[in-house]
Amino acid sequence: MADLIVHIVVPIAIFTFIAAFTLFAVYAERKIAGFVQDRLGPMETGKYGLVQTIADILKLLQKEFITPSAADKILFSIAPVVIFGAVFVGFSVIPWAPDFIPANTHTGLFFIMAVVSIDAIGILMAGWGSNNKYALLGSVRAIAQMVSYEIPVGLSLIAAVMITQTLNLNDIAYLQGINSPENIYFMGFWDVTHIGGIFAWHIFQAPHLLVVYVIFFIASLAECNRAPFDIPEAESELIGGFHTEYGGIKFAFLFLAEYAMMFLVAILGVVLFLGAWNTPLPNIGSLRLADWTTGLGWGITWTILKSFTIVGIQMWIRWTLPRFRADQLMTLCWKVLIPLAFVCLAISGLWRIMVML
Repeated sequence: MADLIVHIVVPIAIFTFIAAFTLFAVYAERKIAGFVQDRLGPMETGKYGLVQTIADILKLLQKEFITPSAADKILFSIAPVVIFGAVFVGFSVIPWAPDFIPANTHTGLFFIMAVVSIDAIGILMAGWGSNNKYALLGSVRAIAQMVSYEIPVGLSLIAAVMITQTLNLNDIAYLQGINSPENIYFMGFWDVTHIGGIFAWHIFQAPHLLVVYVIFFIASLAECNRAPFDIPEAESELIGGFHTEYGGIKFAFLFLAEYAMMFLVAILGVVLFLGAWNTPLPNIGSLRLADWTTGLGWGITWTILKSFTIVGIQMWIRWTLPRFRADQLMTLCWKVLIPLAFVCLAISGLWRIMVML
């Protein structure tokens, strides 16, 4: 019975967090857009426009269910569930704090890559099922983009795994803190096992992992269909892309999936490269900052703060950079990110050999 309760409570808790995060993120993005464009953003509904997003969501949920008469009704209805479900299940293997992980599996990283890939199938279902030329073109663009950029994402993750020697995300998190089962070396030569903090993050354990994280971050933006990689949803060309025909609760699920995907890739990058739930504060002599800021409560706090920071950078980039052309997008992937990821992969192998020697 206890296991049954946990299996019910944990998914509900994660879904509630994603919904709350989406409300916060939409408001934050509007404010960031206003700041970048030298305006105020939402100001009318509530103090400083704080309840504007809530009002928009309530209006959206009250809209009528409309299915185009020529659409494939089964595909059209299932697609939003498939898209959101693929992203939602990915959160099941994410470690939020020390040993606080919904499903602690030895192949957690592989599981995320496999499950999130289903998202592409849902997008194709949405575009084809809508029987709309704009939606179909948007979904075809999305599939081409996501399949291409999964390669640099996968290579960057493999480069990190070659250093950690594990696919277990909880173990990877432990390898970046003062409770690591192995010695931690800053840039490969300075033992910082008992110092911890930012010096123990993977991007500082091996110098090339910072480049690997940059590759992962850029490719993850394309996986989320976020600007400057938002060609599948180019409003000036495709109206709304693959979700052109969607409204009401169905559109709400697609909207929720986009922001959930943003947070998922952000927290995955944090776990792999940015110290996971470990504190960024190091032990300095008798000032034991890393010792004092560990544990369950602090772990969740650091994980969320780091992830929110990355999401903020994603939003900042959206309102700063112009959209790529399709040829520029593919050139960046196949001629820049993939070759660079292969180089980093080779360096990871050489680095691991040097460590073993």
